[in-house]
Amino acid sequence: MRFLLDDEQTAFARSLDGLLTAADTPAVVRSWGAGDHGAGRALWSRIAELGVFALAVPEAYEGVGARPVELAVAFVELGRHAVPGPVVETVAAAALLSEPGFSHLAKRFLPGVASGETVVTVALPGGGPYVLDGDVADVELRVTGGGFGGEEGQLWGASGAREGSPDVRRSLDPARRLCVPRSGSELLAAGPRVGAGVADAVRWARLATAAQALGVGLALLDRTVAYVKQRRQFGVPVGSFQAVRHRLADAKIALEFARPLVFGAAVSMEPADLAAAKVVACEAAYATARTALQLHGAIGYTAEYDLSLWLGRARALRCVWGSPGECRGVVLGGGGDGGAGVG
Repeated sequence: MRFLLDDEQTAFARSLDGLLTAADTPAVVRSWGAGDHGAGRALWSRIAELGVFALAVPEAYEGVGARPVELAVAFVELGRHAVPGPVVETVAAAALLSEPGFSHLAKRFLPGVASGETVVTVALPGGGPYVLDGDVADVELRVTGGGFGGEEGQLWGASGAREGSPDVRRSLDPARRLCVPRSGSELLAAGPRVGAGVADAVRWARLATAAQALGVGLALLDRTVAYVKQRRQFGVPVGSFQAVRHRLADAKIALEFARPLVFGAAVSMEPADLAAAKVVACEAAYATARTALQLHGAIGYTAEYDLSLWLGRARALRCVWGSPGECRGVVLGGGGDGGAGVG
C-alpha cells in the first residue's frame, strides 16, 4: 500500500525540518550529552510551539487530540535531525495520563506537556532500573506492579528539581542519559486503569519510536550518499563502485519498505501493526547504520564526526519499547505487549 501525505502534513514536515536545520541540532545533541540542557530546552520549546507534543494530548487539556499520523510525520523529522531528550517518553506519558479516570492527573500535567513547558519522562515495567533523561525532566512517572492490559499496577510520580547531583549512566546513545529514579515519589494512581494506560502508552511509544528510527535511517543514508560522492579512491568517487551502490540500494529498499508500515500502523494503531512497524523500521535503521559505518571507513568511528550521533541513536532505538524478538512475538500473536526498555 502506498501512503501519501496531504498538503497540510507535507507543510508541517517542511516547517519542522526548517526549524531543526536552522537549530544546528548536532551541537544541541553534544551539549545535551554533556549535561548542558539549555540549548536543548530552548529547542524543545520551539518544537512544542509547532504543536508536536500537542498531537498526543486531548483537546480537553490544551492539545489538538490524538493525531497519530501527524505525530509519525513529526517524529520522522525528529529522527532525521537526532533531536535529544525524552520525546518518545513524553508521548507515552501523554497517552498514559489520557486514560479515562485519570482526569485529575491529566489536568495537572498535560497542559504543560502540550505547551512544552513541562518535560516528562516515564518508566514502565520491563524497562530496567533507570529512567531516560531524568536529570532534565520536570516530571518523572513510573509504573510498578503488573501494569499491562487489565492487570493491577501502581503509578508513581515525582516533580520539581532533583535534590543533589543526578546519578547518570551512559547509554548506547550519549544523548540518552539514564538516571536512577528519584526518591520520594508519590503514589498517583493504582488499579486496572493503570494497566490500560500502560497498554496505550506502549502503543504510542512504539509508533513514535518507529517513526524516529525511520528518520534516523534516512539521515544516515543521505549523509552516506553525500560522502561516497566526495571520497575518492583510484582517482574516482567510491560511490561509482558497484559494491558500494549495492549496499546503498539495500539500505534504501529497507527504509522504503519500512515507511508504509510506519504510516499504516499510524492509521490502524493496532498493537500487531505497531510492533511490525517498530521492528522493521528499527532493523532498517540499524542495517543502514552498519552500511554507513562501513562506507565511511575509520572516520565513522570517531565521536567528533557528526555521523556518530545517528549511529548511536540507531543502535539504541532498536531495543527500546520492545526488542526485535518481543515485537515479532506480538506480530505472531505469541508475545506480550509490554517491552519498554530505555536503551
